Amino acid sequence: MGKIKRSLIFVLAVLLFACFSQPVVAGEGKININTASKKELITLEGVGKKTADRIIEYRKEKPFEKKEELMNVKGIGKKKFDKNKDLITVKDE
Repeated sequence: MGKIKRSLIFVLAVLLFACFSQPVVAGEGKININTASKKELITLEGVGKKTADRIIEYRKEKPFEKKEELMNVKGIGKKKFDKNKDLITVKDE
């Protein structure tokens, strides 16, 4: 009985950790597209590894001043931008 109880507590603790762990983001849960890691960027809707790499390369040339500039990155169109616009920021808030 003791092993089952400990196992159950362990599983619950792991699930709670997984539910509440989020990437490090700027204010109110938004991802700063100027500083986010590749791992953070791929949490955005429709953004895979290649698109995340393109975002990182793009911002090396010139940081994003407005989040709408994200649509200048190949693979990010209006539709994909609209799905993510409330999840992103370009500065720490």
